[in-house]
Amino acid sequence: MKRLFYLLSALGIIVSAASAQIAAGTVRTKVAGIDVIACKTGVKDVVYLRGSLPAGDAKDPADNPVIASLVGGMLDRGTTKHTKAQITEMLDAVGASIDFSAGDHDAEFNARCLAKDVPLVVSLIAEQLREPAFTQEEFDRLKQQMVGHLKRAQESTDFRATDAFTRAVYSTGHPNRQAPPDEKIAAVQAATLDQVKQFHARHYGPAHFTIIAAGDLDIPALQAELGKSFAGWTGGTPPLAVPKSAPTDAPREQTVFMADKTSVSVTYGQATGLHYGDPDYFALRTATAILGSGFTGRLMGNVRDKEGLTYGIGSSLKNDTFTDGDWSITATFAPSLLDKGIASTKRQLDLWYKEGVTADELARRKDNLIGSFKVSLATTNGLAQNLLIAVQRGKDVGWLDQYSDVIRGLTLEQVNGAIKKHLNPDQMYLIKAGTVPGAVAK
Repeated sequence: MKRLFYLLSALGIIVSAASAQIAAGTVRTKVAGIDVIACKTGVKDVVYLRGSLPAGDAKDPADNPVIASLVGGMLDRGTTKHTKAQITEMLDAVGASIDFSAGDHDAEFNARCLAKDVPLVVSLIAEQLREPAFTQEEFDRLKQQMVGHLKRAQESTDFRATDAFTRAVYSTGHPNRQAPPDEKIAAVQAATLDQVKQFHARHYGPAHFTIIAAGDLDIPALQAELGKSFAGWTGGTPPLAVPKSAPTDAPREQTVFMADKTSVSVTYGQATGLHYGDPDYFALRTATAILGSGFTGRLMGNVRDKEGLTYGIGSSLKNDTFTDGDWSITATFAPSLLDKGIASTKRQLDLWYKEGVTADELARRKDNLIGSFKVSLATTNGLAQNLLIAVQRGKDVGWLDQYSDVIRGLTLEQVNGAIKKHLNPDQMYLIKAGTVPGAVAK
């Protein structure tokens, strides 16, 4: 049975009606206080389940920025009814999986199984969310693992550049601003099991909890299983209302020196003040893709392909699903080519900023964005993921049917106007992390 499941996964589990209207085939109801969205597809035997609730790091207590992450890390380490090993054995026996995580804003789960095993998987999801064992032994083990992960992350030039960038562009108290790695390590070491239990009791519950199911579904049966497994669960807290980030007084250029690195990672950008779906958001996103999305972007075509100055470079809008976000160029350079690479990057940015994009570039990028989006909906897992993201972004499920028309309707004036309205190269922050020539460790 397990071989059948992995074979279906390897084949991509293509949704047969991907071109049909998604909203028309989706059922959205409240079950045990949970927002349940179910979409039956033409694929046989396979079901994907995804879910999220607003219990991420944004709700950490003021004195410890890692409690939410620790709670998320404890969910799959046993319950009051089953040990971690017993749950793993039950899932492995039917070729199913359940994964939990906690990010800056939400705690999430991602599960997959055969249709016949939906009752088992739903019951285990509910059990792990509602009744985690929170044993001291597993908690101590998780803390050791998190400290190790944070220490390894400090050896990554990419991580150090993007991490420092968050503290440059986001003001203190904003959820997108990350605590320095050393502070996080100290916070993990200081965290107590009581803090984790208190956070779970306060923030986990059906209120503002969304579950997505897609695949070979018996929707009434799914709703019944969810109602049974989550019956009597109470609690949960609403998403935070986060003010837009205020300007910071961080230096416009910063170096994070790391000895003996073969490359330097660069992050160059600014806060946008834009939340996903705001006016101008899609215009700026499309313009940004023209500048630096993949091998067809201007940055790769010039800084990498023509001048040979970088291993990789791109531009993107990020961190704007739940709050106002940021815009950045990220690149990796050999230390000996760093100055030339940054100069070339700035030339391309200035040209794009001053002159905008062309009508031909816009037409091609629209086709690319629409095509990529449709491809992302073509598997059951991709459909479930996109449905959850739409809800997290404050959209209805019908947004998946509307997206292509929104992109198709963008004008050249809107796209070029958004660049100048929301960005300013003179106000951008330049972060360099690695063995930067002439720099020394602080």
